[in-house]
Parts: sequence; C-alpha cells; structure tokens
Amino acid sequence: MKRRVLLFNQYYLPGYKSGGPQQSIANLVEHLGDEFAFQIVTSNHEFGENTPYQDIIPGEWYNVEKARVCYLAPHQQNLGGIARIMRETPHDTFYLNSFFDYKFSILPLLARRLGLAPRRPAILAPRGEFSPGALALKSTKKKLFIAASKVIGLHNDLIWQASTEREADDIRNAVGQTAKSIHIACDLPKSTNSELKITSRELDHPLRVVFLSRISPKKNLLGALKMLSHVQSPVNFTIYGPKEDEAYWARCKSVISALPSHIQVEYKGQIHPDTVIDHLSQHDLFFLPTLGENYGHVIIEALLAGLPVLISDQTPWMDMEENGVGWSLPLKDGQAFAQTIEKVAQWDDKVLEKIKHKAHQYGIQHSEDGAKIEQNQALFNA
Repeated sequence: MKRRVLLFNQYYLPGYKSGGPQQSIANLVEHLGDEFAFQIVTSNHEFGENTPYQDIIPGEWYNVEKARVCYLAPHQQNLGGIARIMRETPHDTFYLNSFFDYKFSILPLLARRLGLAPRRPAILAPRGEFSPGALALKSTKKKLFIAASKVIGLHNDLIWQASTEREADDIRNAVGQTAKSIHIACDLPKSTNSELKITSRELDHPLRVVFLSRISPKKNLLGALKMLSHVQSPVNFTIYGPKEDEAYWARCKSVISALPSHIQVEYKGQIHPDTVIDHLSQHDLFFLPTLGENYGHVIIEALLAGLPVLISDQTPWMDMEENGVGWSLPLKDGQAFAQTIEKVAQWDDKVLEKIKHKAHQYGIQHSEDGAKIEQNQALFNA
C-alpha cells in the first residue's frame, strides 16, 4: 500500500502564477506520484485572483494528474475546516510548504497541537523563507512569530526539509534547537525533453536580457534595474511575471523611466509554465539578482533554454562560472553585475552559441539527477 501524504499549500494546479513552491509540489507529484498517495489541500482560486476555478465544488476531492486535490473556499480555510480535513482524510504523514503561511501551515500545526486532528508525523519545507534576504523582509513580524512559536512548541517534533546544506544552516540559524531533525531533499525539476533552440543576435543589435519571476522585493527586480543603469552597451530588457506587489512595481517603473535611452525595458506580463523555455530561448542572458532562493526553478529553466544565467550568490547555483554557464555574484557588488552584462554584450555569435550549448547540457544534466529523486523518496519514507 502506498504511503499517504496529506499535503497543504496555498495554491496548486490548475493555477500557475504563485511560482516556486507550487511548481516544486507539481514536480514532486510528477516524479513520485506512482509511489506515494499525495492528497493536496489548497485554495479554490488562482494566486492574485478571487474568482473560483470553474466546475470545482469547494471541499470535494478531485483527481489531478497523479494526486487527489481538495480545493477550499475562503470560508473553509479556518481552524475547524482544516482540522476536519485532517481527521477525515486518512494519512501517514502531513507535509507543509511554508513556515509563515497562516492558513496552510500554522492552522494544521495548531490543529495537531490542540488535539483537534491526529498527531501524525509532519514534514515542513520552509521553501527558502529563512534565507537572510527573505528574513530581512518584514523582519520584526517574522522574529516575533518565530519566538512565539517556540514558546508554545508549535514546531516541535517536525521533520524539516532543506533543499541544500546551506538552507539547513539557514533553518538552524532561524529556529535553533526547534529544528532537531533536518533532511536534505533537493527540489525536483520538471521532467523535460526540451531541445535547444538558438535565436542568433547580430553583434550590432542590443543584448537581449530577460527577467522572469514574481515582481516582489524578494526577487529584486528593482536591484536589477539599478544595475542596468550602469551598463553602457545597448540592452533590450524583457520582464515576465505577475505583479505581486503593486507598490513595489511602482518603484520599479520610476527607475525604468529614468534609465538611459540605450536601455529599453518592456514588461510582457505573465506566461504559462508550458511556454517558459520557448520564451526564454528568444534572449541572450537570464538576469535574476534575487535576495534568496532555496532552489530557483526558473534558473534551471533558463539553462535548459540555453541561456547563461546572471544571478546573485543567494541561491544553490554557486558553480555557474566554474561550469562556464553563468555567474553567481554578491548583491553588494552591483558594479560586477553591470560589468558582466557589458562582457556578454561584446560576445560574438560563435561565443554565445557555444555558451548556449553548455548551458543547455548543464540543465539537462541536473534535470536527470536520480540522486535528487532518492533524497525525496527517503524524506517521505522517514
């Protein structure tokens, strides 16, 4: 009999706008859904929208690819509703995908702590929430909650999932002895058989740079724009992603309006995950000076699209330059980012094509890493 995993996350398929954690779960189900019975509890609407999914009855279970999914309406996302699902849905373990999410992490743990639901083994994946860059956002509120959770023992006796040793250290630094059991299980990439598509750029044409992520402080689009302001070569900078934070987007637009004329910026909105690699392949360089990623699905997608990546040193992808497929630079050195863009702008077509092939092969290699699947199998068999 398959081990039954009751999984909570704020958003899931058919939605796609919420980014990394949802993608991590979809990939997990894709890879391990034949071995484990995933039962996913989630919202009945897309990220950033209030309209419910069509033809979905809230609170009912549906087969979605290799998982069963229960979509909750907002009025069902309370302690009583969550506890009822935990009591009525047989499971061997339950799996949380955030430390700070009130409805889909804190409430299940409260139900367990108060005896309103069975005390089954629990796994918590913070999904990069404890990286220094992420913790620095709304830091006072987060520190108060961490302290309060320790006092009441909300997160005692959990298995903590970290994608890397670096994230394991972040977890220990944030919650201390509360995290007594940390299991390293890297996020799984989406299965792919993508072929490399190279679109050539004439040397006298602007460098085609692309940013694809949620438009929020953590992803640091504002920092990217400020770095671009120091680039002397012509650049066409394309932005993809949902406007998660309108006030932040307004700050970005203010910087865009002040950029020199040789830096052209175009915002193209959200794109469907199935078309990401095709869209990225129309560019020359992927640029994401993020404040922190525990994995960074879009980084591996950019590599699969054949793009060298220019990212911060706040991700697990620290061997980019060593492998000749990009750069992982410290955020405090904005000039280094600008200089790297200048360097790429001077590459001729032959150099860029060689790098694109390297990036694509690196992406394929990491997408087919069987050790990562074994790590995740061990996590749910623990």
